[in-house]
Amino acid sequence: MSRTFLVGGNWKLNGDKQLITKMADQLSQTTVGNLEIVVAPPFHLLSLAKEKFTNVHISAQNCSEHLSGAYTGEISTEMLKDIQVGWVILGHSERREYYGEDDQTVGRKVGHAVKQGLNVIACIGEKLQERESGQTLQVLVRQLDAIAQHVSDWSKIVIAYEPVWAIGTGKVATPQQAQETHKDIRQWLKEKVSPAVAESTRILYGGSVNAKNCQELQQEPDIDGFLVGGASLKPADFATICQCKLSGKL
Repeated sequence: MSRTFLVGGNWKLNGDKQLITKMADQLSQTTVGNLEIVVAPPFHLLSLAKEKFTNVHISAQNCSEHLSGAYTGEISTEMLKDIQVGWVILGHSERREYYGEDDQTVGRKVGHAVKQGLNVIACIGEKLQERESGQTLQVLVRQLDAIAQHVSDWSKIVIAYEPVWAIGTGKVATPQQAQETHKDIRQWLKEKVSPAVAESTRILYGGSVNAKNCQELQQEPDIDGFLVGGASLKPADFATICQCKLSGKL
């Protein structure tokens, strides 16, 4: 099965209306071929992004596991659907690290979002000490198991492998390191979910992806796209990343 390459841009706590316009203009002039683009600006820009972007999915960066209620500051899946936002990023390491979202919380949120009809970019990844002590796979399996407990339909899930030690640090997993880990994730899907899900589920790499290293990374067979942080705030660089599958074809 051919998996459509996906490039996601996670703006985090950055961006304004001017950047929405600049990025939309840049991408409208960019030939990307058979590739999906997902842009995740802060919540206050989601509606404007829906208006400005064409042929680009708009995503929230987080949502609640509750439909409604006394949960000050939270955003529900129903609120996202109300403004026609069909994607959400869940389980990002910054949510885990700074806001106390443990594996079970992430699992519940992913399961809830999928049941409510949203497409989910579910993030997993190990810290530097975990990689150096040979625990990478153990950590990823623990995180994946927590998601699997709450999910029966994997068709709306995209997995984003983001080694925490590579996020915003300038350090990048080598293409070989990334491929090895992505292959392990796909093997987990094959054994714990089904061979069909393993074959169809897209696994993104995230962690200091930029316009210079994207070309080499995209060549690996189990890397099905990128979740981009800092470079997603630079229109020209993000457009270059979105063109990575067209190398030699332009």
